[in-house]
Amino acid sequence: MPCLFGTNGVRGVTNDDMHVELALNLGRAIGTFFAGDIAIGTDTRTSNEMLKQAVVAGVTSTGCDVFDAGLVPSPVLQYYVRQHDLAAGVIITASHNPPQFNGIKVVAGDGTELGTETEEQIEGIYFSQTWTISAWHDVGVVQSVAAIGGYLEGVTAAVDVAAIAEKQFTVVADCGNGAGCVVYPYLLRQLGCRVITLNAQPDGTFPGRNAEPVEENVGDLVSLMQSSDADLGVAYDGDADRAIFVDENGGYVSGDKTLAITAAHAVAEHGGIVVTPVSTSSCVEEMVNQKGGIVHYTQVGSPIVARKMIEVDATFGGEENGGLIFPGHQYCRDGGMATAALLEIMALRDMPLSALAAEVPSYALVKTKVSCPHEEKQAILQAFIDAEEGEVDTTDGAKVMFDDAWVLVRPSGTEPIIRVYVEATEPSRAEELAERYRNRIAELVG
Repeated sequence: MPCLFGTNGVRGVTNDDMHVELALNLGRAIGTFFAGDIAIGTDTRTSNEMLKQAVVAGVTSTGCDVFDAGLVPSPVLQYYVRQHDLAAGVIITASHNPPQFNGIKVVAGDGTELGTETEEQIEGIYFSQTWTISAWHDVGVVQSVAAIGGYLEGVTAAVDVAAIAEKQFTVVADCGNGAGCVVYPYLLRQLGCRVITLNAQPDGTFPGRNAEPVEENVGDLVSLMQSSDADLGVAYDGDADRAIFVDENGGYVSGDKTLAITAAHAVAEHGGIVVTPVSTSSCVEEMVNQKGGIVHYTQVGSPIVARKMIEVDATFGGEENGGLIFPGHQYCRDGGMATAALLEIMALRDMPLSALAAEVPSYALVKTKVSCPHEEKQAILQAFIDAEEGEVDTTDGAKVMFDDAWVLVRPSGTEPIIRVYVEATEPSRAEELAERYRNRIAELVG
């Protein structure tokens, strides 16, 4: 059977491989599988209403009712689904992808992103076209709902609002013209912050910056932090489930460091386990261990992290890309909750972000890749594992540990490449290992 779902939903270029017919039939498959009430929301992309209406038509044709939350961040829709005990949720989003892309992401009734097994069952209905067709008097109805208020109440109940408000922080919120525009500046106001907004008008062409909040895309935020007296800068991706921070001096803080700061604080408060993928920096484990916690590693992917967190009753979890998961709030990445939690840490510890980040050990990270046909990637990976001397961690790809470094060789799930990640205590060591292992993979590819 062909594969429809990727690492984070179904994505493609609008009116090319992401078109109305796909959305309609996927809606039919979703409605057939869940057979219950389903909430739907969108990010700001130009095709959001087109694809949403197609999914809604498919879902309601199977007899399911739809609750339309409109334009909202992904975590808002996920919170609404769990809060109202719905069967599932659908988010029309392509997250950080360029504006020509759009996608359809499905979440389970507990608000978590779907696991692979469930996605395969929905794919089975989609490709076999064995969806339910309701009689005329049983088709579903559509109701518009307000999801933002409940979410704001949930976040503010999870942090010490009084402690944050007492500090009278000034926060620059770079919403990237995405779904965060309609929620996060207002959340910051409720937390007692003075808010300066950047790219805060919803616009699916993303005129302010690319939707991915990596360092090269947030130059305007960095400049504004350098020229203002703001205490914190935050940049969100297109569907606002991830948050990347800039300190009071305009210093870009990597997602690994934010994960280390928040994970260490959570463990210091509650003890326990932190869950994160094998690609995460060693700084996280070092910080967590200092506070008496332990780290469990998983395959790359926030749904995998979230489900492992549920399985082991973890205190905290997340990824190095700014996707943080707060189990006391909900088991999914949440950019708004991440912002509130970091402000709470700054307030309770009476420290600026630059000082918090300075506590995190620094490692040198090098990322490279080797071209490799899709059909050969697994064979190349196995050949690499067989030839490698010493122990190899195969949780996700192949991870080789050294006293002062690690190397992760991982086939891409979407591109004809094999990625090589190297982290070391010294930049020269990281560069040397990256070249060595890239050449080794290249030789195997031939």
